[in-house]
Amino acid sequence: MLNAPGESVAIEPIAFDDLGDDEILVRLAASGVCHTDLHVKNMNGWGMAFPILLGHEGAGVVEHVGRAVTSVRPDDRVVISWRVPCGACAICRRGDPVLCQTQRVAQPRVRRARDGQHLARVLSTGTFATRTVVDAAQAIPVPRAIPLDKACLIACGVVTGVGAALNTAKIRRGSRVAIIGCGAVGLSVVQGARIAGADRIVAVDLTPQKLEWARQFGATDAVDARSGDPVEAARAAAGGPLDYAFEVVGLPATIAQAVGMVGYGGTVVIVGVPPTDSTVTLPLARGGLFNKKVTLTSCSGGDMVPSEFFPRLMRWYLDGTLRLDEMVTREIGLDEVEDAFAAMTSGTVIRSVIRL
Repeated sequence: MLNAPGESVAIEPIAFDDLGDDEILVRLAASGVCHTDLHVKNMNGWGMAFPILLGHEGAGVVEHVGRAVTSVRPDDRVVISWRVPCGACAICRRGDPVLCQTQRVAQPRVRRARDGQHLARVLSTGTFATRTVVDAAQAIPVPRAIPLDKACLIACGVVTGVGAALNTAKIRRGSRVAIIGCGAVGLSVVQGARIAGADRIVAVDLTPQKLEWARQFGATDAVDARSGDPVEAARAAAGGPLDYAFEVVGLPATIAQAVGMVGYGGTVVIVGVPPTDSTVTLPLARGGLFNKKVTLTSCSGGDMVPSEFFPRLMRWYLDGTLRLDEMVTREIGLDEVEDAFAAMTSGTVIRSVIRL
């Protein structure tokens, strides 16, 4: 947990309130270390009140269920989603659940044991713990053939990247695609583009190791952004303007590069989380949004309904289409989270997974 702004991650005992009718207690088996958790630390809570229970990419086993829960039972293996539409708001009722802003989440039930203070949970999950409480709708069953230390990756990084390709952009077979930023989410976009049947998949990054990983996950070309103009290099590698460009860094400069990479009728998807209060200036006329008829959009959590999309990802893993094993670079303990943050910042890992 994070106890105060500027402090390192601490390990402390936690306690739980009684479950609500629609809530469940999950005994966690594994949790991926995602950049969002580091972002929460670096941004002094990212708007959440301290203390904060980190983690949002978890999988485990249901231990107890609330009185009204019928979707899962004790001993069920589940992966926890942080993005579950409510099903009742005006947006959900009109048939757009992926745009729902009223997500299904559990009430605050986790406390810091030493003083009883409720813990805010990153993305209403809090998976850097031996147990956590979530709404039953957040728990998606996992087949026994899938190891939980691989299933946990589906919860955020994989679903965001693959979903950006298949759900947000809806990449068409035979397309030319560029991905700027090849961390875990960017590599998942690469996998989504490969699954969609893209003809050229151009990976763009500053780190040679990440470019090599991108090739292993399906990129046809790699552009080292340190060498020359990445916009021209990506276009040259693809044999012309790109149909889709994915910005998976979260910086104004790379958003502008993505717009420059696509051709007429192209689509740019912003996946990376931008800094607070950041702005970007983009051309409208010559080579810009208006003249090129560019679609500019963003992706949130893969733009999907987890009860529908998570099972698809699991089937693809089981048949070898989706590669999860290769995304786990390190397995660590709870006491190594700070080391995992450092490794992620240095670009030496795809994913560190906490074994619980």
